[in-house]
Amino acid sequence: MNANLLVEQTLNGFQLGVMLFLMASGLTLVLGIMNFVNLTHGSFYMFGAFFTAALFKLTGSLAVAIPGALLGVAALAAAFEATLFRKLYTRDHLDQVLCTVGLIYFCNEFVRFAWGPSPLRAEVPLFLRGSVQLFFDITYPTLRLAIIMVGLVVAAFLYWLIERTKLGMLIRAGAADRVMVRALGANINFLYTFVFAIGAALAGLAGILSGPIYAVQAGMGDNVLILTLVVIVIGGVGSVKGALIGAVLVGLLDTFGRALLPTSISDLGIYVLMAGILAINPRGLFQIHGAKK
Repeated sequence: MNANLLVEQTLNGFQLGVMLFLMASGLTLVLGIMNFVNLTHGSFYMFGAFFTAALFKLTGSLAVAIPGALLGVAALAAAFEATLFRKLYTRDHLDQVLCTVGLIYFCNEFVRFAWGPSPLRAEVPLFLRGSVQLFFDITYPTLRLAIIMVGLVVAAFLYWLIERTKLGMLIRAGAADRVMVRALGANINFLYTFVFAIGAALAGLAGILSGPIYAVQAGMGDNVLILTLVVIVIGGVGSVKGALIGAVLVGLLDTFGRALLPTSISDLGIYVLMAGILAINPRGLFQIHGAKK
């Protein structure tokens, strides 16, 4: 592998890792704080892409379409949490899995009904088209480089939110000991709805960013969800730092595996990594300990 290809594949791995981080960061908080297995998380990824495409077609402006899509996904997630998922918090994980798997099929069919079975086109702004020259005559697509930068900005924002704000203190406390947070009088319902909506918005952002690269179609979030769950298992349930490190590891391993190995072997790489980490530490790399229902 020459130097140009090495740099390109490394950046591709980081770009995939960033996408997975946006998905995993919200879902790991939902799992860690609410102890809720939300398999519809991939559907929010799909809705982010579809809402953006639909709003752009309606308004002709990405400056309107992207914020509108994020608000739409967050509002949809908050409605799901308040009306349906909240009733499942006291049920076992099997009930949660069955309900959310059913919602995956519902959401996929709803998208086919609303937008048709054919993939939609996701527009790319003019300033993100083309390539950027990095160094040593190495060029890289501007869009993919922008996705990496957005992911880093979001990671910094989440660090500030969770580590430097009062709301973040409640989120950390909820992940460590939900019973004590309730006893201290915190508004658990608001905390749960906020975390769920923010997590869904991050998944929607991942869908928005992936739209111009992959097909905007029904079911587009299903395969991404599997990789997201692998990232969470590797990084540790409830840990945003673990989600970031796990996402980068999975992104790099998956990208280089597909570039260097046969498909049948490369697909196993991330699962071998997950098994190896769990063999050493069954809690993952950075799981928040002591979480209680």
